[in-house]
Amino acid sequence: MFESLSDRLEGAFKTLKGEHKLTELNIAQSVKEIRRALVAADVNYKIAKEFTDNVKDKALGTDNVLKSVKPGELMVKIVQDELTELMGGTSVGINIKGNPSVVLIAGLQGSGKTTFSGKLAHFLKDKKKKKPLLVACDVYRPAAIDQLGVIGEQIGVPVYKEPENKNPVEIALMGIKHAMDHGQDIVIVDTAGRLSVDEAMMTEIANIKEAVQPNETLFVVDSMTGQDAVNTAEAFNERIDFDGVVLTKLDGDTRGGAALSIKYQVGKPIKFVSMGEKMDTLDVFYPERMAQRILGMGDIVSFVERAQEQFDEKEAQRLEKKIRKNKFDFNDFLSQLSQIRRMGDIKSLINMIPGMSKMTRDLDIDDKAFSKVESIIYSMTPDERANPEVLNMSRKKRIAAGCGRDLNEINAFIKQFDQMRKMMHKLSRSGAMNAPVPGVAAGRPKRRR
Repeated sequence: MFESLSDRLEGAFKTLKGEHKLTELNIAQSVKEIRRALVAADVNYKIAKEFTDNVKDKALGTDNVLKSVKPGELMVKIVQDELTELMGGTSVGINIKGNPSVVLIAGLQGSGKTTFSGKLAHFLKDKKKKKPLLVACDVYRPAAIDQLGVIGEQIGVPVYKEPENKNPVEIALMGIKHAMDHGQDIVIVDTAGRLSVDEAMMTEIANIKEAVQPNETLFVVDSMTGQDAVNTAEAFNERIDFDGVVLTKLDGDTRGGAALSIKYQVGKPIKFVSMGEKMDTLDVFYPERMAQRILGMGDIVSFVERAQEQFDEKEAQRLEKKIRKNKFDFNDFLSQLSQIRRMGDIKSLINMIPGMSKMTRDLDIDDKAFSKVESIIYSMTPDERANPEVLNMSRKKRIAAGCGRDLNEINAFIKQFDQMRKMMHKLSRSGAMNAPVPGVAAGRPKRRR
């Protein structure tokens, strides 16, 4: 995410390395590099210049009062504050008042509207305990209705569709009626897009909005399109006056132009960010956290929040007792793997930890590595999973044959498991360990206020 921008900004801060204080000369040099970094990220030059002028004014205004803070660190803090402000300052929630509440989804074809519609339905069902209904109003794109149907089935959310009806306004209105008749309290209307802005599309989305009177209209933007996305957002906003923006494909080769420019130019907040195809990869947008990630500081608050969502206090206490008795087994290990998996994509999780994004940039961290471990454990008998010490050579050979793995892989995994088990037992006895496994707290993490 924003790797090129992060690297360029880091280079800009390096111009202050070895300096004892901020001066007009070294500030000017650093600011020049920051401006170049923003322009290279496809941020409008006018915005980039205003941004760096603000950074320069604040840097000159510090008068180096904080003697203990290095010039480079001070500049990072100033840039972080300005990035946060540029992207909106504070998080803005989605308006889902009403019964049913109607959310209208708009955007160009290929921006990820349909996938986002499914992610939003999953988010509202899972996090907000709502009963959403997806309405398929893209009557032009081949297989669009089928795609939404597959997504709905995947997340357990009903989909209203009329394959023979080519009038999206009628479909949307009938979808809302269906929701009222069947007890669904959120209606998410997935509309059609085009490859580029045209009058027919604008008229259609405007007609749908006028007919359904949505509580919330969200504009979906492909974050990889940079400044073009901002221009498209402006065109849509002039016609339908949407309430917020969704940035999709942040896991791709994103330069950052859309994220950094859209709030400034369009005047509408970014409400959600989306990464990947999995339905649980949707996050509320927090400007401060995104600024930290752009500057390579990670996002430990989001990491802890995801851990909290999966946290089970009774399960943690049960595991802690087993670890103290050195009885942690393969069933417990499977349970912990499942918990970590539900937190999201492993590489994105690691990148939330401060300092880790650069270290993992060129590493191929595949979630399928978990599948390999799971296949080994599932090839064991219930007795073997509960009692790892019974695993002799003949049992290991049977397990290897059962999961299609080499015997050396089985031996290596069991050895690693045994070492981890002993270490966890040792740490629990010394009182140094507060978590059943690394990354999963035994005591409920405190929320940052």
